[in-house]
Amino acid sequence: MLRAVHANTSPDPAEPGAENVCNEKHYSVNELSALWNLSSQTIRRLFQEEPDVVRIGERDLHRKRAYVTIRIPESVARRVHQRLRKAA
Repeated sequence: MLRAVHANTSPDPAEPGAENVCNEKHYSVNELSALWNLSSQTIRRLFQEEPDVVRIGERDLHRKRAYVTIRIPESVARRVHQRLRKAA
């Protein structure tokens, strides 16, 4: 379930750091693939199991393809980029 986030409301105390993540830039798969010069499929694979990635939609087992929109917070993109850089 999605809920609206307003700039003048306080974050849910059960979600530490929620205000910071909500206010930062969120990248689409296509935006990150262009920035990192990788295919959109590679970006989806890199962030598939990554925590804090926003997933909108559901996997419908009755369809051939899952229609899920992904938004990647800037802090998560940086975390993955640092991890990949260290692995190289």
